[in-house]
Amino acid sequence: MITVLAAHFAAAAVAPWLFRKFGRNSFYALAAVPAGSFLWLVLQHGAVYANAGAAQGGAAGNGTAEVLPWIPELKLELAFRMDALAWVMSLLVLGVGALVLVYCARYFKDKDEYLGGFGAQLVAFAGVMFGLVTADDLLLMFIFWELTTVLSYLLIGYARARLSARRSALQALIVTTAGGLAMLVGLIILGYNAGTYRISTILGLAPELVTGPAAGAVAAAVLLILVGAITKSALVPFHFWLPGAMAAPTPVSAYLHAAAMVKAGIYLVARLAPGFTETPFWLPVVLGLGLATMLVGGYRALRQTDIKLILAYGTVSQLGFLTMVVGLGTPEAALAGLALLLAHGLFKATLFLVVGIIDHQAGTRDMRKLSGVYRSSRALAIMAAVGAASMAGIPPLAGFVAKESVFEAFVHFSADASAGPWGLVLLAGLVLGSILTFAYSARFMWGAFAVKSGVRTTPFKPIRPAFLAAPAILSLLTVAYGLWPAPVDGWIQPYAALFVPDGEDAAAAAGHLALWHGLTPSLGLTAITFALGLAMFYGRNTVSRLQALVPGWIDGDRSYQLAIGALDDAAVWITGRTQRGSLFFYLSVILTVAFVLPLTALVLANKPVPPNLYFIDPNSPLQIVAGAGIVIGALAAVRANKRFLAVLMVSVTGYGIALLFALQGAPDLALTQMLVESIILVAFVLAMRSLPAELRDRTGGKYRVVRVIIGAAFGITMVFVAIYALGARVAAPVSLDFPKLAYEGGGGLNIVNVTLVDIRAWDTFGEISVLALAATGVASLIFVHNRGEGIRASATVAEGSVGRRNSGGERGNTRDEAALAISRRFAASSRDAWLVAGRTLAPERRSIIFEVVTRLVFHSIIVFSIYLLLAGHNFPGGGFAGGLTAGLALTVRYLAGGRFELREASPVSAGTLLGIGLATAAASGLVPLLLGGQVFQSAIIEFWLPVFGDVKFVTPTIFDIGVYTVVVGLALDVLRSLGAEIDEHFEEQSHEPASDQEPGGVPAETTAKGKA
Repeated sequence: MITVLAAHFAAAAVAPWLFRKFGRNSFYALAAVPAGSFLWLVLQHGAVYANAGAAQGGAAGNGTAEVLPWIPELKLELAFRMDALAWVMSLLVLGVGALVLVYCARYFKDKDEYLGGFGAQLVAFAGVMFGLVTADDLLLMFIFWELTTVLSYLLIGYARARLSARRSALQALIVTTAGGLAMLVGLIILGYNAGTYRISTILGLAPELVTGPAAGAVAAAVLLILVGAITKSALVPFHFWLPGAMAAPTPVSAYLHAAAMVKAGIYLVARLAPGFTETPFWLPVVLGLGLATMLVGGYRALRQTDIKLILAYGTVSQLGFLTMVVGLGTPEAALAGLALLLAHGLFKATLFLVVGIIDHQAGTRDMRKLSGVYRSSRALAIMAAVGAASMAGIPPLAGFVAKESVFEAFVHFSADASAGPWGLVLLAGLVLGSILTFAYSARFMWGAFAVKSGVRTTPFKPIRPAFLAAPAILSLLTVAYGLWPAPVDGWIQPYAALFVPDGEDAAAAAGHLALWHGLTPSLGLTAITFALGLAMFYGRNTVSRLQALVPGWIDGDRSYQLAIGALDDAAVWITGRTQRGSLFFYLSVILTVAFVLPLTALVLANKPVPPNLYFIDPNSPLQIVAGAGIVIGALAAVRANKRFLAVLMVSVTGYGIALLFALQGAPDLALTQMLVESIILVAFVLAMRSLPAELRDRTGGKYRVVRVIIGAAFGITMVFVAIYALGARVAAPVSLDFPKLAYEGGGGLNIVNVTLVDIRAWDTFGEISVLALAATGVASLIFVHNRGEGIRASATVAEGSVGRRNSGGERGNTRDEAALAISRRFAASSRDAWLVAGRTLAPERRSIIFEVVTRLVFHSIIVFSIYLLLAGHNFPGGGFAGGLTAGLALTVRYLAGGRFELREASPVSAGTLLGIGLATAAASGLVPLLLGGQVFQSAIIEFWLPVFGDVKFVTPTIFDIGVYTVVVGLALDVLRSLGAEIDEHFEEQSHEPASDQEPGGVPAETTAKGKA
């Protein structure tokens, strides 16, 4: 099963390349994947049904299983199970999927756009649906469930240039995602109360869960899960999204909305029915909403003039029908439900594919414009007639066999005393819904193929046999199923047996599928259905007049639009009152909430102040100096009237905190804090060159008191929160074990560094990923120009910006290249140029002392940064500290020589460094997995080298190298974005050359040093 999933995802990955090489014929290659999986599935029949008599819920239930541990501590595992229900569903998913992909090869044209993405999404959808029906873990099933939501959104919105397609895709996404979120809560509640997320185990525990002490929670969980099912399968009141989704290409409708996606909700009901039909909400929701959906869908189908919408509303009706049957919870209904599910997948996929051919060949789906199509293609009409007759329940087709079984199940249910009068109501509703089904089936055939008086014969291009292959195969299967239902009966019986009480004969309780059961009440109901259905079809004008009397405001889609509009209005109202553009207002709200809630909790707790408090550590009186520096820096930052002075005073507080770390015996934290403060100070100073020097528009005097009160209250509250939190400890700190874990497990003495690159490597990997994203965002804000000049212009500028970054972060224009070429000629040594770009600075902006000092210390700082990287596992340092040190070295180089010098200092682009760093860190995590270990598992390697002697190497050092490279890339990106690029912006704005002309025509450069 895992191999089948991998094959589908691999095919999706290579699909875009296939379409670039082979065009639309690539659909045939993609179809081979679900087709091969279908053959594999058929070969699994013996293994799946070997233990068909075993109970599904037991540990030795029928079918086969594959389990791949993932995160055992969180009870997460890749658990798959192929039983009777999953096998039958997989037949539909893989078989119809392969045929639809074959159909696509003739439906689309080579000139159609986005075919590569479309093919990838469609084959991936087949794999995701297969994963959904075979998943034996609630959370794993939910992952596949949401993947179907995302992929259906992409497939429905294939025609992205059409507003209707985008709107329909978004509507489907919102509705099904909302139901999915409710379902997730239900799955977690159910798994928590069951003590496991394994579906087969939960079904085995279902009797105890339904009647046990947690029965209320379980009932609520099942109700939430049903919400997800009814939104996915488009039941009332969420039925409106499926007809809207007909904006998708017809192959999508034939697959997602006939055989795959909408069947996910039906599958979920069928999967849980053996264990949870006795919960209080099950039957009212399943039967009530199912019947309402069946009637509403059939009624709306009779109002449509688009033959595709007739099928769409017919699908809504049939989904309600299916939900009722599979959710009834009796052996007969279980047998009939799966029989109808297979029959519906066959005839509805056939009909959708027929509609696609009509639209493709005639250029319209409007029944008012279609006339005489039967004469143009009798083969197509015959296929459509088979599908429509099966949908109407006419013998000897699959739909008739399944519907007879459904009628039989509900006739027996209505006769059961426990059903009460509702049994007859449900039976009458089913008959009425079936009458509507017969009527809109006839309406479809008449609208699509009949000769209509007063309508000119529709021009219809000849159909190639390859285009007819898929619906022809589905039609033949529909006929074969109806004439010989025994194989299908054998596939479904093990599932129906799950509803049979112990000790009873399963075959006798569930019955059998057959074309002829004799003269039964069910056959009489079928005769009534045919008679009244024909009457409704022939009286269609009268029916239309009666439907026209219904008010137009009774519409699910209109209700959805009104709800979304009300939500938008509420969002605008709330946003207008909370997002005022006032930093003072935002900070006031945040800080007030941040201190009021903890302060309220402290007051209500009424806990005594922890003992043994002291203001100054007696062993470190220098804390007074550090604390005073922090306070003075904070007050000076508040009172400063210049931006540079304010930022400098904020940095003073940071350096004071670094001193406190050092005094408290945390040199690693002190070193990192000092380096971070330094690099942030540089970034601020560079960015402030674009801002006015003075701080203006300060908050007025009337708010100063409020600001002081809020600031003081927040600070004091946080002090007491920290005191109470430290005094509330009742267990030994986990940090007590860190020294032992760091040395024995991580092979290092530096607890901080070992924790970052080994014990918490996942967290650190996420942090460096955020650093890379932040660097990219900063560069994007600076490098992208002319954002208001339209999409084409923006795209051109963005490409140019990327090109500049890849070539060193500069514009790379002729002027810059000429300046560097001339500068190298003035360098002391053209072969070993050093600070050559210093020659590009105007004389009044150069500092010879600074250049000489830079020449002396640059390489030393780089070597020191590498030392911090390599020594960080045992001594203060590490990849983060080393990277910051190297970033400061590049900063010094830039300040000494300007943007040309920065290019010389690092010819590799910042994006390349960020990518190499992330790739190195990721590789250090994946390599252990390839060697049979776990992700980010570390190893300690000891060996001897000449000169160096005994060497102890730990593999997290490789991860640390990745951290080092990412941090260097971040620093370089900041320098090139806030430094070099802003330099060039200033030059452009001044409409002057890059600098004053020096002898030889070398332009001068304005540096961050000069600006600061």
